[in-house]
Amino acid sequence: MKGDSIREDIIRTKMAEIEESINLVEEYLPEDVEGFLALVLVKDGIYKRIEFAVESVIDICAIINTDLGFGIPTTEEDIVENLIKNKILSREMGSMVKGMKGFRNFLVHRYGKVDDSVAFESIKSGIEDFSGFIEEVKSFLYRHRLEKTV
Repeated sequence: MKGDSIREDIIRTKMAEIEESINLVEEYLPEDVEGFLALVLVKDGIYKRIEFAVESVIDICAIINTDLGFGIPTTEEDIVENLIKNKILSREMGSMVKGMKGFRNFLVHRYGKVDDSVAFESIKSGIEDFSGFIEEVKSFLYRHRLEKTV
């Protein structure tokens, strides 16, 4: 690893924020699309929590990229690629993070009108990706701590 110091406290805080957001989404996300379509303000809250969780994922990636001195990226995709190349994230997780980012952009910029049915299916099928991301980051932090003690 190129860098010596990782802002682990900030990363852990952001992971806790992701977990809090995802727990709230899971608590309020109905089992079926009909229930989701019937939600009004709660649906917007779910979208905001997903958006916030994805932004925290990107923030964590950027912090690790910076702290380990992987260079100045020109795009968020470059950050993710740096983490894959340096074995911080698996290729599969890197692809998931890129997908999360695309979904966040879709929600934020409201390209046309959000198709709530499609959004519901994306949230339902992708919610576990956040836990996978947190596990990979925790594993990296553990390995990084071990390397610093050797």
